[in-house]
Amino acid sequence: MKKKIIFLGYRYNKTNLIKFLRNKKNIVKEFGNKDVNNKDINDADLIISFGYRKIINKKILKISNRPILNLHISYLPYNRGSHPNFWSFITNSPKGVTIHEMNEKIDMGNIVFRKKVFFKRNLDLTFKESHKILIKEIEKLFIKNYIKIINGTYVSKKIKFKGSFHKSSELPKSLKSWNIKISEFIKNYTI
Repeated sequence: MKKKIIFLGYRYNKTNLIKFLRNKKNIVKEFGNKDVNNKDINDADLIISFGYRKIINKKILKISNRPILNLHISYLPYNRGSHPNFWSFITNSPKGVTIHEMNEKIDMGNIVFRKKVFFKRNLDLTFKESHKILIKEIEKLFIKNYIKIINGTYVSKKIKFKGSFHKSSELPKSLKSWNIKISEFIKNYTI
C-alpha cells in the first residue's frame, strides 16, 4: 500500500532516499527547509527529517499521525545537534548513524535503528569525505529497514544517557574548509 510521506530537509538531488521511496510507489512531498503546517501533517502517513535545518515545534510533533523520524549522522546520544561528524572526530567519540523518533528535545527521541561506522586511524579523509560516507551509511540503514519503518513495526529504545550536544556556533573559526584532512586539522586543533 502506498504511503503519503513528507520529506523534510535534503532534496531529491542530495539523497537517494526520495527516489527509493518513490520507486516503492509512495507519494513523497519534498519540503526542503520550508515549515510544515497542520494540514500537511494530518495528510501524511509518515514524516521523515533528514538534513532539516529547523526545529519542529511541539504542536506539530503532537499532531503527527505517528512519530516523526529523524535521520542523524551520529551514533546517538553522542554528538547531538549540529555538525555531528566534525565533533565525533574532535572528541574521539563513537561515529555512526541513527534513525530516531523526534521529540521536543534535540536528538533525544527514542532510537529506532543505529549503526556504528569505523574510520581508519590515519584519517587521511577530509571532513567532507567522511560526511559523504555517513550519508551513504544512513541511507543504507534506512533502506535495509524500510519495511519496518514504513509499517511502523520497529521497536524503539529510550536513550539511556545524555551523551553530548553541540551548537553550530561552537564550530571553531579555525575550520576554514570541510575539504581539510581530518588528521591535519586535529593535529593543529586546540580548545
